[in-house]
Amino acid sequence: MKTAISLPDEVFEAAERAAKDLGVSRSELYASAVRDYVERIQREGVTARLNAVYRSGGEDSTLDPIIDAMQFNSVKDEVWD
Repeated sequence: MKTAISLPDEVFEAAERAAKDLGVSRSELYASAVRDYVERIQREGVTARLNAVYRSGGEDSTLDPIIDAMQFNSVKDEVWD
């Protein structure tokens, strides 16, 4: 897909240097940057939704102390054996 965008001069120049330093085309640099940005936004959205779920409803999301102890002991045994 071909598109046209407007960038401040300093952003364009920094991107040109980065593409040259990385040995990639301008298109590859912009595609990679947009892909990374979109993935980060999606991860942040998932985290925000999970935080909202745990914040609402007054539910306790802490681990049961018995399960916590069992997990600790199983990991401790694996690490120290």
